[in-house]
Amino acid sequence: MPDQLLYAMEVSLNGLMAGIMYALVALGFVLIFKASGIFNYAQGVLALFAALTLVGLQQGQIPFSHVINAIFGTELHSFGWTLPAIVAIALTALVMVGLAWLIERLVLKHLVNQEPIILFMATIGLAYFLEGLGDVMWGADIKKLDVGLPQGISETIDALTFNAFGYGFFIDRLDIVAAVVAALLVASLTLFSQYTKYGRALRAVADDHQAALSVGISLRFIWVLVWSIAGFVALVAGIMWGSKSGVQFSLSLIALKALPVLMLGGFTSIPGAIVGGLIIGMGEKLFEFFAGPLIGGATENWFAYVLALLFLVFRPQGLFGERIIERV
Repeated sequence: MPDQLLYAMEVSLNGLMAGIMYALVALGFVLIFKASGIFNYAQGVLALFAALTLVGLQQGQIPFSHVINAIFGTELHSFGWTLPAIVAIALTALVMVGLAWLIERLVLKHLVNQEPIILFMATIGLAYFLEGLGDVMWGADIKKLDVGLPQGISETIDALTFNAFGYGFFIDRLDIVAAVVAALLVASLTLFSQYTKYGRALRAVADDHQAALSVGISLRFIWVLVWSIAGFVALVAGIMWGSKSGVQFSLSLIALKALPVLMLGGFTSIPGAIVGGLIIGMGEKLFEFFAGPLIGGATENWFAYVLALLFLVFRPQGLFGERIIERV
């Protein structure tokens, strides 16, 4: 088998794995959009804040320690103990639920029935506030996140594919774990949205806030619920990205790569977020592999946005999004 074809297949497979990582972030955007009809600019920062909190709790770091030390002249840094990964993850999930409650209490409840652009601007302000809060609470240095996930290069596909020919594919073990986790998340969220009482209430709120209120659906509860779920999804994304590249403030920028994923898959489709991520991940890797050497490389920085632009022109609702028709 030609080496070029084998390399292309390996690039495609690694692109699919990268797409799964993009899709984990995009899932949080879909959940918020389905409940409120707005693009949550703060989702990437939620992933960063969750990862920072997880590392801080796991290492026993004292929140706001450098602020306390600067004010009182102390030398406080940690509690002197560390937490098991599963305990730290559970506590971080509770923190994200509490954060969702505070967001609804302090921000969203004052914006009921406001224009979508107002809600969108609120999420921009929330993103910068959470980024600053994470810096003050846990510090701005790059942190290593280790929750026991398998990492490193795996050749497990070798035995299943081209071992007889002497070829093998190399895949990061963490990407394999991310693919399994993403599949479980999509299945769970789809079942929740379609077959549970609160899932149906979530869709009703997304369609019409006033109509949902008129039939007894608590808008405030639904917003707390959906932001809590989005916070949990952000925690999962933060764990995967933080384990892969370290917990650093550039982690919040993954939201920018999730935007073209949403444009392809559709802002209202949970499975669409996964499909869009797979298309973006594989497409940018293959384009870089074939066209990169011809045009100077670095195509991964812009390929996703060009593809999203084409979708906006020819299919603005995305592959799985709902076509909205308004009568005037």
